[in-house]
Amino acid sequence: MSGRRRAGALLRAGLAAAAATAGARRLLETDPPGGAARWTRTNHRGEPVSMLEGPAVAAGLVAGALAGGEGRTRSAMALATAGAGAFGLVDDLAEDTSTRTKGLRGHLGALAEGRLTTGGLKVLGIGATSMVAAAVGTRRTGGALGHATDVVVNGALVAGTANLLNLLDLRPGRALKSGVALSVPLAAGGGGAGAAAVGAVVGAAAVAAPGDLAERDMLGDGGANALGALVGSQWAFSASRGVRLAALAGVVGLTLASERVSFSAVIERTPWLHRVDRVGRRPSAGPAAEATAEEPAGPADRDTPA
Repeated sequence: MSGRRRAGALLRAGLAAAAATAGARRLLETDPPGGAARWTRTNHRGEPVSMLEGPAVAAGLVAGALAGGEGRTRSAMALATAGAGAFGLVDDLAEDTSTRTKGLRGHLGALAEGRLTTGGLKVLGIGATSMVAAAVGTRRTGGALGHATDVVVNGALVAGTANLLNLLDLRPGRALKSGVALSVPLAAGGGGAGAAAVGAVVGAAAVAAPGDLAERDMLGDGGANALGALVGSQWAFSASRGVRLAALAGVVGLTLASERVSFSAVIERTPWLHRVDRVGRRPSAGPAAEATAEEPAGPADRDTPA
């Protein structure tokens, strides 16, 4: 694809994502399904925030992927993003907070015991839609075994990145910044798919960032999972096999590390990460408060990974 066509795909996707995100946010705010209280949570400061940002961003990302992508890849990216957003939203709104089951290990453990939590349903649902999207969007470049391997790797990368971005949605703006940072490097590759993903991510993030950074809104699982799924789809359908395998290894490694290590504490201790994390945010209450463990103090706290 020529540079001009790639730039056009990026622009179309960005404008479509920005318009859809803003429009969906206004519609949802006018008449929130189930009432405003259903969409209100408490953040790390103990202040109320709205989760309406999540479905609005998910809608924007899907619109951007459809507007800027090409053929089967466009459909695959939209499917992965919509599926992740939908199952994430179910977990946001229907989670049984009395069980206190948290993290990927906790939900998989519950499944092993025969208990299906909303988090477990999300794991299964995002895994399934990611694999279907990978089957739709993965180009066949070799034999049957090689193609099947590519589909599995791509599906795992999409699902894993969806979960990883959700794990990073622990402080204002962090998931949006991470999504843009992970998406932009592939802007020049992958033809329309890579350009569309960048445009969609940047367009949706530009609209959502002011409310997120000001701590009025939060992505929740629905928004963060959708963002991660689109970023994962971009890597899955744009990068070489070697790069995809390396990316998958990185995603798996970080996910496993999250079960034992606080991402917030690591970011707080790493000067350059801390500076990037603070860009655009309100002043913190202090280092001790900012570096709190990622296990939430209550069921509505923003620090609720997976």
